[in-house]
Amino acid sequence: MSVGTVVDWLAAVALVSGALLSLAAGIGVLRFPDVLDRMHAATKPQVLGVLLLLVGLALRLRTAADLGMIVLVGVFQLATAPVAAQMIGRAAYRSGRVDRSLLDVDELAEHQPEDGGSRPEGSGSRSEHGEQRRGGSRSGRGEQRRGGSRSEPGE
Repeated sequence: MSVGTVVDWLAAVALVSGALLSLAAGIGVLRFPDVLDRMHAATKPQVLGVLLLLVGLALRLRTAADLGMIVLVGVFQLATAPVAAQMIGRAAYRSGRVDRSLLDVDELAEHQPEDGGSRPEGSGSRSEHGEQRRGGSRSGRGEQRRGGSRSEPGE
C-alpha cells in the first residue's frame, strides 16, 4: 500500500466523520427544545465537523493554494462561531428566552434589573440575607447563590 493510498483513506475518514458531526449538529438544532441547547449544537459539533471536513480536503487536494484557503476558512470558523454563540446566548438571556431554573450558575443575574425586567416568574427566590438563590439545577448538586458559591446546609 502506497503513502498516497493511506493519505486518501485518512482523508475519507476525516470527510465522513466531519459530515456526520455536521449532520448531528443540524439535527440538534432542529430537535433541541431550548435556545442554549440549540446554540451548543450549532457551535460545538458543527465547528469540529467543519474542521474535520477541512482536514479531509487538505489531505485530498495537497496544493499550496488550496491549503492556504483551507487554513483561512478554518481560522475564520474558529474565530466567528464562539463569538456568535456568545452573542446569541446573551441576547436570549436578556430577552427572557432562557429558563433560568436550568442554569447551574447564573453569572448575569447581578447585572439584570431588580424590578423583574424580562425575568420569568419563579426563576429564583431571596434568602433571609437578601441573596439570590437558584434551585432546580440539572446536576442535582443543590442550591447555589447568585455569585456561584454553594450554600451551606446550616444557612
